[in-house]
This record gives sequence, C-alpha cells and structure tokens, in this order.
Amino acid sequence: MAVSFPIPSYFTAIFIISRLMSIMGISKHLNNKLLPPLDNITDKLSLDPSAIESASQDFGHIVKSIPKAVLQPSSIADIASLINFSYNSSIPFTIAAKGHGHSVRGQAMANDGVVVDMTSMKKHRNGTGIWVSNDGVYADVGGEQLWIDVLNATLKHGVAPVSWTDYLYLTVGGTLSNGGISGQSFRYGPQISNVYEMDVITGKAEIVTCSPNKNSELFYAALGGLGQFGIITRARIPLEPAPKRELEQLLKGLSYMPGFMFEKDVLYAEFLNRVQRGELKARSQGLWDVPHPWLNLFIPKSQIQRFNDGVFKGIVLERNITTGPVLVYPMNRKKWDDRMSAVIPDEEIFYTVGFLHSSGFDDREAFDDQNKEILKFCEEAGIGVKQYLPHFTSKDEWVHHFGSKWETFQQRKFQFDPKMILSPGQRIFNNN
Repeated sequence: MAVSFPIPSYFTAIFIISRLMSIMGISKHLNNKLLPPLDNITDKLSLDPSAIESASQDFGHIVKSIPKAVLQPSSIADIASLINFSYNSSIPFTIAAKGHGHSVRGQAMANDGVVVDMTSMKKHRNGTGIWVSNDGVYADVGGEQLWIDVLNATLKHGVAPVSWTDYLYLTVGGTLSNGGISGQSFRYGPQISNVYEMDVITGKAEIVTCSPNKNSELFYAALGGLGQFGIITRARIPLEPAPKRELEQLLKGLSYMPGFMFEKDVLYAEFLNRVQRGELKARSQGLWDVPHPWLNLFIPKSQIQRFNDGVFKGIVLERNITTGPVLVYPMNRKKWDDRMSAVIPDEEIFYTVGFLHSSGFDDREAFDDQNKEILKFCEEAGIGVKQYLPHFTSKDEWVHHFGSKWETFQQRKFQFDPKMILSPGQRIFNNN
C-alpha cells in the first residue's frame, strides 16, 4: 500500500536527504542498489545553525569541529538507521555520539560528519530511561541518562549504584566509554567494572546486547573503548542499599589524632553531588564557560615520588599558573578488568592525578605548554604514565598509549566498525 506524506513533510524529507547526500559527497546508488532510506529520520536531522554550533563545541572550549548535521533521535532505531545509511554509502560519513558535552578536546565531535545528540532521547523515553528491578539488585539505564538522575531515581527505592564519578552531570554512555572514576574507585573500581550488560549499536548498525557471557568481545571492547566500537544505548548497573550515616563504623581501625578530624554532616545524595557546588561557584565567577586545558594521568606507585619531585615541586611551582583543583587518588589494579579497552599502568597500585585547569581564552597556551612539559618530563624520566581521557594527534602516539593492547584494539575496530565511522574526534583511526 502506498504511503502518503503531507506535502510540507514530503518536501522537507526530500530536501534533507538530498542536502545530506550532497554535503557528504554520497552517490545515490551503491552497486546498483538504492541506499537504505532515511525517510524515518529526516525530520530528526537538523541543519539548524544553533544545533550545528552547539555540536561544534564542548566543555573544553579548545577544539571546534563543525558537523554537517545533527541527529536528534527519538529511539535507538533512529541511531541505527543513521549508521546504516553511512555504512552502506559509497563514501561513508563519520558519526559521533554526544551526551552532555563534557569532553575537553573535541572527542565527541564529527567534523563534516553527523553528531548524534543523545540527550534528545530523554524526551522520548516516557519515564522508561531508568528502570529499577523489583528486587533492587540492578537498574537498566539509558545511555543518554545523567548519573544525577540515576542517583535520584534509585534512591527512591533505597538503593544506589556502587561506583560513581565525582561529577554527576555526565551521561551513562559517556562515562562507560571512558572509565568513570572517583575518589571511591580504589574500593569499588571504576564504573566500567560495575556493569552487568549493555546494548550497543556497532559501526555496522547492528544493535547488540552484550555481557561477560554474551557477545563478550563487544562488551569488553566498548567499556573504556572511547566510542570506537559502538554507541552505548543501555547499561545494566548493579545496585546496593544506599549507605546511611555510619561515620563511627568508617573510622574504626583508622589511626589519627581526633583533634585533627574534620567532619561535615550531609545526606548521601549531597555528598555524591558535592562537585555541583564547585560548578555553581565557578559559574558565578565566570570560570565555567571558559577553556579547560585539563590533563588527567595515571601514575605507577613506584614512580609517584619522582613525579612529585619533578612535577609538583618542579614544573608546577616554577610556572605558578595553576587555576582550578588538582586531584590525587589511589587506585587498585585488581579492581580493573584487563579485558576492557581502558589502559592503566602495569602496577598493582597507581595514582590518578588530575590537573583540572580553567583558563582565559587568551592565556590557554600557557596551560597547554605546562601540560606538554609534564608529559615530556614523564616520558624522559621513564615514569610509565598513562593518560585518562587521552588526547593524541598521531597514530604512533595512540599505539604507544595502548601498548600491548593496541593489536587487540585495532582488531576490534576492524570487527565492529570496519569503515571507521564512529568517534572520529578521538583521532585514533581518523587522524589525517
């Protein structure tokens, strides 16, 4: 039966398809077969200048990459349709999933490609984006959901996820594609170590449910995989009873001088959402929507003293330009799974060191120069540092970063995204 379209919708669909195909340089035919239709998502592909501008920037305000279009999906099928269209095109275009936009070096951008605005999915979930199991053991959470919303939804059932990021206004899919760490990770592991199951749309437009026992290769590839193997649209997260105030129990066994103990009594949700106070203060001071030349490092325990002498006591004090917090956390390697794509130092104990700078638009280069000097010192001193939320500009640097994992990482890319469609902003396979 023929399907009729209202005249305005019909012409809008034709215009967007034609426009997208022309700006991507795509032929209308492939091996004498028509390309898969885009009719079902043409009304969700935006060429609006404000949408394009928003997708061209991120929290870092350092990199600007302008996409040709922005997809505002209402379903997982919409995302799969877009990927399928690119995959079956004679000249595939790149696609990047963007959550809340907290990357700092353009990792969630797609220059001349299409950015998928994952937050658009929240408008169409009808309250189903976060579902807590009847027994409170796990929650099924949409990849577009913010962790603050996951917290609020699970607390209504008296439970909460076991692993967090320090900042809760990040998407589930975003943190699972990177790692998801906080000051509690030494005990519970990163968020990527606390996932039962995921739904992932691969670079071949396959919608795959994966877990440690089902499609495990994709499961471990996507965790910490920097978006290279698929877009995470759902994750099953373990829950536990939400902690109560049990300060005395926490202090048992600790050796300290009582006079030097400081305590502040807050609700569990307030504690987890503590960084938002810093955000509000930074906004009031005009230090939020500015460049953030951040540098996050993993330092082996055996090298932390040398790092302290050379970086904290040397480079940082000499330059004296630090603006913003510097975080230092211990980590336990046994809380990480080496089958995942994430890369950490090859020691049982290592430290996370985060330089979370805020700078002006005119003096950002000074912070970039300091970051480069820190990395150069670590390289020359043989510290064996690994970057968290890594940023490199050449394939050789990425090969060095992944080390013994590079061959597996590359093979997984060929398996799940053979046409190099996904996450071009990371510049791993699209670094020309």
